[in-house]
Amino acid sequence: MNRVASNLKILRTRLGLTQRQLAGQVGVKPPVIGAYEEGRAWPPVPVLLRLASFFEVSLDELVRTDLGSPGHINRRDSGPRQVLAITVNPAGDEQVELVTQKAAAGYLAGYQDPEFIGDLPKVHLPVLPRNRTMRAFEIRGDSMLPVPSGSLVFAQYVESLAQVKNGKTYILVTRTDGIVFKRVYLHAEKRNHFLLVSDNTHYAPYALPFSEILEVWQGVGVYTPLAG
Repeated sequence: MNRVASNLKILRTRLGLTQRQLAGQVGVKPPVIGAYEEGRAWPPVPVLLRLASFFEVSLDELVRTDLGSPGHINRRDSGPRQVLAITVNPAGDEQVELVTQKAAAGYLAGYQDPEFIGDLPKVHLPVLPRNRTMRAFEIRGDSMLPVPSGSLVFAQYVESLAQVKNGKTYILVTRTDGIVFKRVYLHAEKRNHFLLVSDNTHYAPYALPFSEILEVWQGVGVYTPLAG
């Protein structure tokens, strides 16, 4: 099977490009792209390298991997990652900002605003990993029991959706659902979607498209205040 032929068509149509548009991006004539996609010609190495660079996949992925499989995510699939606003202490160390439930609504609008992030309260726990970009989020509700409402989830910033690992817990900052704490899986049937699963089985899993995600933070620890 000519994996390059099928991958080129998958990647091109995923971005909504015509063969002429792709040809212009990589410096070949439009009929040549058609020949590549139909398996009538094999791209020379310089063209393969330009194609891989344009689609932001490795040369090995372009030649060997089925990029149409549900388990594959590349950087263009996951959308552009935003510049993260952080704060540092006088020693130059990154601080851990606390996003309370009261601040959650404002966070959706101000997550990229250094001034807003700078005004968030800061927390410090000596057991947290050092030299990591961390944030703490206060959660509400019982969907992730046994983690109770009011707990603080300490989480590490995830730069790319391709780094999300099936079955791990994450804080997801989303356009329409706000800030959610869920166990995350790559959706087996819907391309460019995650399946969000609650540990409390009374809540049904649901699909979330990549395009809805603003930030992802992987949970590394939970602080639960004592009752009373």
